[in-house]
Amino acid sequence: MVSLSGKVAIVTGGGTGIGRATSVALAEHGVKVAIIYSRSEAEARETAEQINTQGGQAIAVQADVSADSEVRAMVEHVVQTYGTVDLLVNNASITQHIPLDDLEAVTPEVWDELYGVNVKGMFFCARAVAPHMKRSGQGAIVNLGSIAGNTGNGSSLPYAVSKAAVHGLTRSLARALAPEIRVNCVAPGAVATRWWAGREEQMHRLAPNLLLQRIAAPEDIAVFICSALAQEAMTGQIITVDSGQTL
Repeated sequence: MVSLSGKVAIVTGGGTGIGRATSVALAEHGVKVAIIYSRSEAEARETAEQINTQGGQAIAVQADVSADSEVRAMVEHVVQTYGTVDLLVNNASITQHIPLDDLEAVTPEVWDELYGVNVKGMFFCARAVAPHMKRSGQGAIVNLGSIAGNTGNGSSLPYAVSKAAVHGLTRSLARALAPEIRVNCVAPGAVATRWWAGREEQMHRLAPNLLLQRIAAPEDIAVFICSALAQEAMTGQIITVDSGQTL
């Protein structure tokens, strides 16, 4: 495994949920972290402050990942601050809660919004960091997928389809960016984040039906993200972390 200490990481959506847990975990491994946010400025700055107070190095940077120009400017800012980019965690994702059988509610705007962030945003970020990683001869990217991309079920039909696309994007990028850059995907099941806000009862009903009878915490997923970033002999893989939900 590659040592992460001294590396520079970009974590999109790094101020909340899985992104926040990953930012903190990377900092604990000695990584300099750029926490990227679109709207959650207070949470991103709070996460950066927590890391810096604990002796790590972190900055919060605003960027809409669905806008290529903003992504390129964000990456250049990180490079100017820390000298390079070694690691990318494509965590930023959005959804809309729409019953799967309500096809009429799935408007073109819904498709454009979800694909803009969940798929195009991950591609834009990977494309922007790739030259810096190739220049240094090494790099690693982890995309956040979902079991929704495997099962076709989830918070909405476009969300599930977008995550299936993320899994495909992972494999294609692994081919496109090899051998210098490794690209893998972590696909969580249910995770106790703010996405469950207002639906906690549903989450508690789900837990007993999982093989491990527990909903994952963001920190559980962060462990696998950090591991995937450090694995030298793995690329193009989809790692499922779902308490046995899809077994």
